[in-house]
Amino acid sequence: MTTFEYTALNRKGKKEQGLITADSKTAAGSLLKKKAVYLVSINEINAETTHRGADGKLSSTGTMIFSRISKGEISMMTRQLATLVSAGFNLVSALNTLVLQTPSKSLIKVISKMKNAIEEGSSFSQALSLYPSIFTPIYINMVKAGESSGTLDIVLERLADLMENQEETRSKIQASLAYPVLMALVGVLVLLFLLTYIVPGLVGIFSDMNQTLPGPTRFLITVSDFLKSFWWVLVLTVLMMAAGFYLLKRTEKGAFFIDKTIFMLPKIGSLLKKSAAARFSRILGSLLEHGVPVLTALDIAKSIIGNKVLSGIVTQAETEVQQGGELGRALEQHSAFPPLATQMIKVGEKSGTLEKMLERTAAFYEKEVDTSLTAMTAMLEPVIILVMGVVVGFIVLSVCLPIFEMNQLVK
Repeated sequence: MTTFEYTALNRKGKKEQGLITADSKTAAGSLLKKKAVYLVSINEINAETTHRGADGKLSSTGTMIFSRISKGEISMMTRQLATLVSAGFNLVSALNTLVLQTPSKSLIKVISKMKNAIEEGSSFSQALSLYPSIFTPIYINMVKAGESSGTLDIVLERLADLMENQEETRSKIQASLAYPVLMALVGVLVLLFLLTYIVPGLVGIFSDMNQTLPGPTRFLITVSDFLKSFWWVLVLTVLMMAAGFYLLKRTEKGAFFIDKTIFMLPKIGSLLKKSAAARFSRILGSLLEHGVPVLTALDIAKSIIGNKVLSGIVTQAETEVQQGGELGRALEQHSAFPPLATQMIKVGEKSGTLEKMLERTAAFYEKEVDTSLTAMTAMLEPVIILVMGVVVGFIVLSVCLPIFEMNQLVK
C-alpha cells in the first residue's frame, strides 16, 4: 500500500487536498471517484529517495523539513505503534494503520517514507535514522536494541512512557510558572506606566516650590525622567544581554561556564543537578535494560543530559569504564554529581541490579524535583506581590512626602 497526496474539486467546485492510501495511483483515483470528487492531481508522497552508501548505511538524497511535528505527536505515534505491534500487527501493517489514523500531514509523510524504506529491506531503526531532527539518538538506539532482542513492542511502550513523562514534567513546569510570570510582567508594565506617565504629572506640582524636595522624591523624579527620555537604552541593553547570552551559550567554553555558574546558585543549582541526574539515570537505566552496551548507553545518555558540566563528568567516567573501572567510583570523584546517585549506582554494580537502581534513582530525584518546583513556584507569588508592594509603597511615599511638608509650612 502506498500513500498519495491529491488535489480535487468537490461537488460545490471547491478545491480540497488530502491523503489516500492505495495499491497504485489508478486504484487511488478509483477510490476518489467513489467519493464523487473531480481529481485534479495526485502524487505519491515519496519526494525523498533513499540509498545505501559504501558503508551499508541508509541515507536520504532529498531534503525536507518537518518543523510542524511536535514531541507530543511523536509520543502519541509511539504509543499507538506499540499497541498495534503488541496486538500482533507486523511493522508494515502497523505503520500503514497509523497513516490512516494520524491527523498531521507532515507526520503521515514521515511514516509513509519509513514504511517504504522497510518494505525495501531496511530495518525500523535504519528508517528512523533518516530523520535525526525528529527521532533522537536514544529513540533510534532503543528501537535498534528492541529489534535485536525481539522485544520491539516492549521497547516502544517504554519509549512512549519516557516521552509522556517528559512532556508531563514540561507541562507542569510551564503551568506552575505561567501565573507568577504573568504577574511579574503585568507588574513591570504597571510600574513603567506609573513612572513614565502618572508620576511626572504628580510631581509637576512641586516644580514651583521654593524648597528642597525630599531625597526619595528627587530619586523618583530622576528615575522617571530617565525612563521617559532613555527607555530605548533599557530595551537595547536587555536585547544585547540576551544576544550575548545566546552567543555565549552556543560556544563550548561559554556553555560550560554558564552551566557551572548556574550550579553555584543557591537552591536553583541544586535543583538543576537533581533534574540532570534524574534524566541521566532514567535514560541510562532504560538503555541498559533493553540490551544497549554500557559504553554506547553512556555516550547516548551524556548527549541528552542537558548540562555541559555533567556531560564532561560522564565523558571522563566513560573513559574509566572503558579501561575496566566502575561507573559509580568514576562519578563519585566529582562533587557536581549528586552523592546519592553515585551511591545507588555503586550498590547496583555490586549487586548486579544496576538497571533497577538507576530506575529507583531516577524516580527518587524526579519526585524530589517535582516537590521542590512546586514549593518554589508557590513562593514566587508572595515574593512578587511583596516586591511590587514595596515599589508601589516607595512611589506613594515619594509623592506624599512633599505634600506633608507643604502642610507643615501652611501651619
